[in-house]
Amino acid sequence: MNSDHILSPKMLKFLPWLGAMAIFMQALDATILNTSLPTIAKELGKSPLEIQSIIVAYTLTIALLIPLSGWLSDKYGTKKVFQSAILIFTLGSTLCAFATTLPFLVISRVIQAIGGSMMVPVVRLAILYAYPKSELLKVINFITIPGLIGPLLGPTIGGILVETLSWHWIFIVNIPFGIIALWMTTFAIPDFKHPVFKFDIRGLILFSGGVTVLTLIMELTSSRVIGLQTVLALTVVSAFLIGLYIYHAKHKQHPLIDLNLFNIRTLRIGIIGNLITRLGIGGIPFLIPLLLQVGYGYSATVAGLIMIPSATSNIIAKSFVVPIVNKFGYRNTLISNTITLGLIICMFFFLESKSPIYYIIPLMVLNGFFSSIQFTAMNTLSLADLDENTSSEGNSLLSVTQQLSLTFGISVAALILGVFRQAGFVNGVEVQAFRYSFLTMGVMTILSTYIFFKLRESDGASMSGKK
Repeated sequence: MNSDHILSPKMLKFLPWLGAMAIFMQALDATILNTSLPTIAKELGKSPLEIQSIIVAYTLTIALLIPLSGWLSDKYGTKKVFQSAILIFTLGSTLCAFATTLPFLVISRVIQAIGGSMMVPVVRLAILYAYPKSELLKVINFITIPGLIGPLLGPTIGGILVETLSWHWIFIVNIPFGIIALWMTTFAIPDFKHPVFKFDIRGLILFSGGVTVLTLIMELTSSRVIGLQTVLALTVVSAFLIGLYIYHAKHKQHPLIDLNLFNIRTLRIGIIGNLITRLGIGGIPFLIPLLLQVGYGYSATVAGLIMIPSATSNIIAKSFVVPIVNKFGYRNTLISNTITLGLIICMFFFLESKSPIYYIIPLMVLNGFFSSIQFTAMNTLSLADLDENTSSEGNSLLSVTQQLSLTFGISVAALILGVFRQAGFVNGVEVQAFRYSFLTMGVMTILSTYIFFKLRESDGASMSGKK
């Protein structure tokens, strides 16, 4: 590995801030649109079903291109690729802001997603290369928080912008962030390069194809756009492509993502933990605003504002994560925190249709606090034992997993809510469906603790400092 720049104190100081900004931009953009879809559909003269294409196009493009990020960064340099990503993302946002037709908006979202697919993986890879293992927990903890706050504040900001200005401002807000990020790249990100082998184009087609179809299934199923037969057919296609990739990777000397990465226990458990645990907790930012609007009758803006305490507790938790993991280690932290988080989600079951808001806010604060610990611990565990030769592929694999788990979490929450809405025992009371959904997801979260029992006390010691 080589860097075209000396790692100056200034660069090491501002690189985490640049990473935090990139994660916030992507996380905000992924959710800010949700509350605005009806307005956009009305102004463009399209049905809500048709307008869903702007969400699906963005998500699928992200899933398709994330595996490219590591190879491109190693070949052309983290600085150049990150600058290109920010520039493309900002250009896409600008085009979205000027869109007057649905096809133009969809194309603009695809351009935006091309940049978005590179931003977070590349800046995190630069951080992996720039800092010693002993400092990574602190740095990644810092840059992770905006990724938790973005989904909580996105619907709020989107609702306010649509109600006070117009939906175009949802995309305009990205432009100043993009300009600032571009300016920061001139002094805040090193240009790391790493020797690369010939790009595995067949592996990209198979792996990204399988992941993209899987993402499409989740997106369309949660929106109830497709029927069971189509779901089964797409599932077979996805499984076939991923199966072909596994066969391909086992027989190719330098595949896109080396399956031997799964021999690294901390990465394997971190990846599986991300997927399974987020099935229970990943949909909570989706369910709570719906509960506040549908169950309690709050407007989208007010419901969004009520989410702020959860975002605040996310920030507060930041100062506790490093000491907790350093003291108790990853195994004990993840086991106890996952169970605690599951119990908190279960407590939403006890909310009634007439429960006052001051019953809800403490639960949201607790959920935000322990979610912050959970995500930071899972993500840093995944990176704990990567070295110079595995950082790029391992980081790309983690990025793909995070994107999938985000989609899975929301889709599973939507499916569970739909099941209970149709069930007779909710007695037609809307809040009842939410109560049983929270209970189910809380139990799922508690059961997911099993994966973390497979950790050893010493796992992640290089990052946690617990020997």
